[in-house]
Amino acid sequence: MDDDLDGMDRDTLIAEVRKLRAGIRVHRDTTGHDLCWHHPDLWGLLPEKTEPSIAVPPWPKFMRGCIRYRQSLDEQAFDAPVHDKEFNG
Repeated sequence: MDDDLDGMDRDTLIAEVRKLRAGIRVHRDTTGHDLCWHHPDLWGLLPEKTEPSIAVPPWPKFMRGCIRYRQSLDEQAFDAPVHDKEFNG
């Protein structure tokens, strides 16, 4: 799957690492309501261009997952500042 790396010279590999790091940082630095979004831009950094095949849970199960995700933030990022703004998408 990563055979494309074998043919890259040092400078090309460094450029690839920088591109991937930048994409990871954008994802990492997501905050507020943007934490909940689908992130195809991150997946687009991969060399294989495929349309992700996602399965979407029914609403009640999806919302329970959202609640569990938010609870995990209380546990894992308990000292994070509160982003007390409504979503205006």
